[in-house]
Amino acid sequence: MSRRVLELDKIVKTYGTGDSALTVLHGLDIHVEEGEFVGIVGASGSGKTTLMNIIGCLDRPTSGEYCLNGEDVAHLDDDRLSLVRNRSIGFVFQSFNLIAQLTVAENVELPLFYSRTPRRERHQRCLDLIEAVGLGHRTGHYPPQLSGGECQRVAIARALVNQPALLLTDEPTGNLDTKNGEEVLKIFHDLHEQGRTILMVTHNAEIANKLPRVIEMRDGLVLEDTGVGTGCLLSSGVESTAGVVS
Repeated sequence: MSRRVLELDKIVKTYGTGDSALTVLHGLDIHVEEGEFVGIVGASGSGKTTLMNIIGCLDRPTSGEYCLNGEDVAHLDDDRLSLVRNRSIGFVFQSFNLIAQLTVAENVELPLFYSRTPRRERHQRCLDLIEAVGLGHRTGHYPPQLSGGECQRVAIARALVNQPALLLTDEPTGNLDTKNGEEVLKIFHDLHEQGRTILMVTHNAEIANKLPRVIEMRDGLVLEDTGVGTGCLLSSGVESTAGVVS
């Protein structure tokens, strides 16, 4: 039986107070099981960025409950949230967010340094992941010496180095050409087949249509949750439609 990695219950996010208060998320319930590959789609202003910031422990909900990998994180202080981010979440961004002054190996190894992993283990784990994403020949190179596709593969290796419970990706092919984008997507699909739990924000309908489960947001609510995943999302006032994304 699968384990629930992500539980968001009655999540509300409001900015400001009084007459100037703006509610961006309106009581969302999201459950994602271990090994699911879920796309988050929606137009600008739909609330998906705010949702991803909360899932990524970069922001807190105004109300509601959030459990990540069995840990209640909705009400943690900044120090504890930072530990959760480093230990349980791997981030892959559109802009790669690599440090230009560090080599490929040093970029991948960085999260392990902050988690105080022993040096020998850090080194071996990062080399294994760099090899796994096909960049064993680029270990000593710097990000400015790499192509966009290579930079994103480095970012994926870095996101995986702490063996996170959740891989959180935001438009990971947005800065790539078609060929490199397809290669990066193949890595994510391979990781899914290996049992990784992945959430991917994308505006690309072609990418979304290839994912096993897609959550579409509108105006801080879920318009539709389509897919074969066992963790189904239902939001107040919004009827969810089940089916298989083809």
